[in-house]
Amino acid sequence: MSAADEDGGRSLGQLVASATAELSALVHDEIALAKAELRQDVKRAGFGGLAIAAAGVLALFALPVLSFAAAYGIHNFGLGLSWSFLIVGGAFLVLAGLLGLLAVAKFKKISKPEKSIASAKETASVLHSVKPHPRPGPLPPGSRADAG
Repeated sequence: MSAADEDGGRSLGQLVASATAELSALVHDEIALAKAELRQDVKRAGFGGLAIAAAGVLALFALPVLSFAAAYGIHNFGLGLSWSFLIVGGAFLVLAGLLGLLAVAKFKKISKPEKSIASAKETASVLHSVKPHPRPGPLPPGSRADAG
């Protein structure tokens, strides 16, 4: 029984074409998985970046408010307009701190594409274990097949 008969009548060329198509599909699927994982991490990084930017903007808003509050506080030494400026400036700093903590939490969730790495390593190990079949070359003169 020949190899073509064992595999449902497919020729060696058809088997190679089929293996090549399946390997190509596997590579495309791994690339799609890597893209999906990276897209998710980019979204997390973008949200974390926006939270840090908002925290920075709020901190910048707090600086002039706190400066005015300090100036009025030194001037008045009482509970007047300056205390209201201090309360507003403090609220801005509290909001900036909360947004900064949110940004840190989002950045900690960013990880390398574990599934893609594992899949690529598995594919590489499978490909390394596959050895090509030796091709029968021309027989040297005087061998058994020539003697016949």
